[in-house]
Parts: sequence; structure tokens; C-alpha cells
Amino acid sequence: MENKYTLNSRVFKAFCDENRLMILEILQTGEKCACHLLDQMNISQSTLSHHMKILCESGIVVSRKEGKWTYYSISSEGSEYAVELLKQLTEVNIKIKIDNTKCCT
Repeated sequence: MENKYTLNSRVFKAFCDENRLMILEILQTGEKCACHLLDQMNISQSTLSHHMKILCESGIVVSRKEGKWTYYSISSEGSEYAVELLKQLTEVNIKIKIDNTKCCT
């Protein structure tokens, strides 16, 4: 079982590439076949596979096979996790802030 930092780093890694951001934007309109993503983007099939692996490992995107094609969509559970993670990491904790003012006095 992976620790929370491993999972959280995968979520942020998913957002750290312009191609993956473009893929997420395309998937906002619903499930898409890999062939549709390839038509929309100027990348090779192997490059798309690399990006989709990262997006799927983060939990933000899910996939399903149908024949020889793979279909991708945004996971509502994964996207909610990513939103909450960002909120938690950027939220100012008043108690911690108050405790920190006592440091080095």
C-alpha cells in the first residue's frame, strides 16, 4: 500500500504537463476514445499512452477497453480528491499560524 505522499505526488504530476492539461480539457466534454485524442493532439500514439498512464495512475482519469480501443474519461472521485488535496495543502491553519508566532522569541 502506498503512502499518501506517493498518491498526492501522482496527482500533482498529472497536472504538470501541457499535453496532460490539454487531454483533461478534451475529456471535460465526456468520454473519448484514444483515437479521438490522437486526432485532437499533435502527438504520437506512444506519447499519448505515456500521458494516459500518468493520468490514470493519478486517479483523475479512468479507462475502459472496448475491442482494440481504449476509452478515457475524467473520474469524478479522482477529480474531487484532487480539488480537496489542493484545498488542504493551501489552506492556512489559524492554530498553526498562532503557534508559529511563539517561535524564536
